[in-house]
Amino acid sequence: MTHLSPQRPARLGRRDGFPIAAAIERELRRFVDTSDVGYPMGLRQTGLAEAFCEHMAERFEWAIEPARVEPLAEVVQGLYLAVEAYSKPGDGIVVQTPIYPPFLHAVRELDRRLVENRLVRGDDELVFDLDALERTIDRGTRMLLLCNPHNPSGHVASRAELERLARLALEHDLIVVSDEIHADLVFAGHRHVPFASTSPEIAERTITLSSASKAFNIPGLRCAVAHFGSEALQRRFQTVIHKRFRGGLGLLGMAASVSAWRFGQPWLDEVVPHLQSNRDFVERFLAERIPAIRFHRPRATYLAWLDCEALALTPSPAAHFLQQARVALSDGRLFGAGYDAFVRLNFATSRPILEAILERMASSLGPRSDARIADRKGPRRHGDAS
Repeated sequence: MTHLSPQRPARLGRRDGFPIAAAIERELRRFVDTSDVGYPMGLRQTGLAEAFCEHMAERFEWAIEPARVEPLAEVVQGLYLAVEAYSKPGDGIVVQTPIYPPFLHAVRELDRRLVENRLVRGDDELVFDLDALERTIDRGTRMLLLCNPHNPSGHVASRAELERLARLALEHDLIVVSDEIHADLVFAGHRHVPFASTSPEIAERTITLSSASKAFNIPGLRCAVAHFGSEALQRRFQTVIHKRFRGGLGLLGMAASVSAWRFGQPWLDEVVPHLQSNRDFVERFLAERIPAIRFHRPRATYLAWLDCEALALTPSPAAHFLQQARVALSDGRLFGAGYDAFVRLNFATSRPILEAILERMASSLGPRSDARIADRKGPRRHGDAS
């Protein structure tokens, strides 16, 4: 991926970067200035669970109880722990590809069976193929790992999509783990709906994973949360995976997350339109300068999933752009089988840097950058996400 952090809009006068949200910075400085960097208080004393619940209620009209919230070091940790707690080796786990690589790692490394549900192309974005999912779920399938907003496609599932997913989960008795870490990065015209909010019945079988790390650019502080839709789910999680195996959380991560959720919204309100503007810039640039790359328009996140098949780059698009353009993109092969011709671009950076990235990519292609995508008709191949 492009190793760049979200940048303050250009009107604020910074070309190459901008500081973290002022509310978070003040909180971290307070601890450093007072030399208070010891052990944190207990979870209930930190306010972490309460701040998360307040944020969910204010932003998404999702009313949840702090008692059902457990702290984690990161969302990926929660993903692994949930797979271990609610399934056994050989059980089927639904994963919707292309997908953030740790989803696939968790299934493979914990000896579960991948039940793949591939996204398909809608009008100008990738969407969930719920008809195929209904046909794919078998009697040995135990869990659904949901990513919404979706990484890397940027798809934001509608309430209707989520309600159909919920019906399938109920019909097949699936436990759902919903990674909603990008919920705060949804663009204008779209709205994030927490999966567990679709009905009381689906909440009882849903674990929601979240963190301030993506939206507020503080992943190094290591703090996330898991919300359990029922006491039974929470009790099983705590019983199968003892809390001590999760390790402790640092004081600064907890404090920064609380500050982000309670006081960071004005900062985020500036960042998200900047990301949307960058999304639109990438779309225009590719259409004009590298039309051979098919752009799947994200509705959220700071990620673009790019189909480079028409360019026939060897040994892979990611390797080509790294070697010939000195641009590091995420290799599509990491996101599932059959995505060899794809790359993921992180556009969370300043406009000058983003423009330089895209110019380098175009220059590395020479005449090939002007090639047009052939019209694709007929059945979708296994490797096609479009």
